[in-house]
Amino acid sequence: MRILVWHVHGGWMDAFVRGRHEYLVPTEPGEATTVGSSGRPWPAGVIQIDPARLREEAVDVVVLQRSEDIDEAERLLGRRPGRDIPAVWLEHNTPRGGVPNERHPLADRNDIVLAHVTHFNQLMWDSGDAPTVVIEHGIPDPGPRYTGERAHQGVVINEPVRRWRVTGTDLLPRFAAVAPIEAFGIDCDLLPGALGLGDRVVLGGNLDAEAMHTALAQCRLYLHPVRWTSLGLSLLEAMHLAMPVVVLSATEAPRAVPPEAGAISADVDALVREARRLLAYPDEARARGRAAREVALERYSLQRFQDRWDEVLADATARPRRAGGSDGRAGTG
Repeated sequence: MRILVWHVHGGWMDAFVRGRHEYLVPTEPGEATTVGSSGRPWPAGVIQIDPARLREEAVDVVVLQRSEDIDEAERLLGRRPGRDIPAVWLEHNTPRGGVPNERHPLADRNDIVLAHVTHFNQLMWDSGDAPTVVIEHGIPDPGPRYTGERAHQGVVINEPVRRWRVTGTDLLPRFAAVAPIEAFGIDCDLLPGALGLGDRVVLGGNLDAEAMHTALAQCRLYLHPVRWTSLGLSLLEAMHLAMPVVVLSATEAPRAVPPEAGAISADVDALVREARRLLAYPDEARARGRAAREVALERYSLQRFQDRWDEVLADATARPRRAGGSDGRAGTG
């Protein structure tokens, strides 16, 4: 297939474009987007294209990720998603408003498939009339790099100060009392000042994926204190690395992380105790990391992700469409 998709979420995009299709990615002239998440190069199937040229291109299906993508696709293609061309809306996020009553922007339509990245998202969004599916994350396997040589607790959080309670940044001092926090991600350099923890926060930096995976895997455990997210890709990457994980039991995490992979609980004191234990017993940490990797490879492999997307895209292109669709706009004949 030839798929029109915008570069919105780097980590997800890095996995999606590794399938067997051609991926048309609109870019402005001179825009440097030859890489996906954290400097990872895109494969040959990615075709970066001037938006003005899209009407000349054959497109089989559109993957939407934002409300504005519907109008933008119609403007660029001259065809309305869901009515004139098959479309799938990919919902990356948990609801941000009046949970659990927040209505999805696609809820009044039944002509576009709504794909949630987690079962929790599907449960919590009011998806209305939209046909829904769940396509769980999959990531390229970075390999079992875990050494655990540093008695640090690795965290990967983008913009941890701005997002604060969403990312569980306020919980970090409780863990830092046990062992230093080694922080990776965008604006993680703001953490020491915001938390007032001095050298209890070690800056890993905002590294490219290859360097980050190697450095993170040298930490004794991976800490995931996030309160409200679909399912952090950094958590799945840590599990692929064979790291033991200490995880706040929120949103999709209970499905992704079995207790034998480290520790998962909504009781922060219990998580602090488990972190202390894993830091003190490297052999146990290593065993739990192996369990984490086994689960990640089974549930969140790139192949499983690609196979599921192939199914949903094939179904979307086979769905009958009629003039006028169900988006309240008049048909063109």
